[in-house]
Amino acid sequence: MENYTYNSLTLQLEGLRVTKTNKYPFFIFLLFAYMFILITNVGIVVLICTERSLHQPMYLLFCNLSINDVMGNSLLVPRLLADLLVPPSERLIHYYECLMQAFTTHMYGTNAHTMLMIMAFDRYVAISNPLHYNMIMNNKMVMKLTVSAWGVPLVLVGILLGLTIRLNRCRTLIRNPYCDNASLFKLSCESVFINNVYGLTFTVVLLTCSIGSIILTYFRITVACLTSKSKSLNSRAVKTCSTHLCLYLIMLLTGLIPIALHRFPQYTEYRKISAILFNVVPGSLNPVIYGLQSQEIHKCLSKIFHLKKVTPSF
Repeated sequence: MENYTYNSLTLQLEGLRVTKTNKYPFFIFLLFAYMFILITNVGIVVLICTERSLHQPMYLLFCNLSINDVMGNSLLVPRLLADLLVPPSERLIHYYECLMQAFTTHMYGTNAHTMLMIMAFDRYVAISNPLHYNMIMNNKMVMKLTVSAWGVPLVLVGILLGLTIRLNRCRTLIRNPYCDNASLFKLSCESVFINNVYGLTFTVVLLTCSIGSIILTYFRITVACLTSKSKSLNSRAVKTCSTHLCLYLIMLLTGLIPIALHRFPQYTEYRKISAILFNVVPGSLNPVIYGLQSQEIHKCLSKIFHLKKVTPSF
C-alpha cells in the first residue's frame, strides 16, 4: 500500500535526468543564457527609460516584454542551475516557494501573449491611422494597455492557482524540473475536475484571443498597406510588423512544443527541456530581434558607444 504524506510543506522536484557527461555543458548553457537575458533585457529597459527619443508608445510597450522576460527567468533559471549540481534526492523546495514559482511561470506565459497583443494593436494604429496615431496612442492609452496586459493575467492566474491551493496534498514529488499549476494539483488525492476544466478553458481562451487578435490585426494592416500608395508607409509597416510577428511566432512555437509533447509520455525528458526553453529562447531573442530591427535603438546605441570611444581618459 502506498504511503501518503498529507499537506507536507517540503516538496521534491524530479528535475532533469542529466548524466555526469552532459550536466556541466547544460549548466554552462543555462548560466550564459540567463546572463545574456539579464544584460540585454535590463539594458533595453534602461536605454528606453533614459533616452527621450525612445519615449514612444512602441518602445514603452516593448519595455513590458523585457521586464516580463527578466521576471519569468529570474525565479526559474537560478533554481534550475542549483538543482543541476545536487543529486535528485536533495532537490527539495518549500511549498510556498513552489507556489511563487508556479505563479511566476504562468504569469510569464500569459503576459507574453497579452503584451504581444497590445503591441500588435499599436502597430495597427500606427499603420492604418498614422495621422491620428499620437492622439490615439497618448500616455493615457499606453498606461491603460500596460495595466490591461498585466492585470488580466494577474486575475486569470490568481484564479488558476486559487483553485489549486484549496486542495489537500497527499504526495510530495513534483514530476517536473520546476513548479507549475498542473504539477501542484497532481499532488492531491481529491477530485481535480474543476482544475482541469478551468485550466483547459484558460488555455483555449488565451490562445484563441491571442491568435485571433494577431490574425485580425495583421489582416487589417495588410488591407491598409494594399490600399495605401505610400511606399514609405508600406516599407515601415513591413519592417516593424515582421519584427513583431517574428517575436510572436517564436513565443507561440516554443509554447506549443511542450504542450504537444505532453501527449507522448515516452518523451518526458524532451518535454522538460522544451518547457525550460519556452522561457530561455524568447527571453534571449526578443531584445536581439527588436534591437536589430529598430533604427532608433541603433542610433542610441551607436551614440552611446561612440561617445565612450571618443571620450579621453585622464
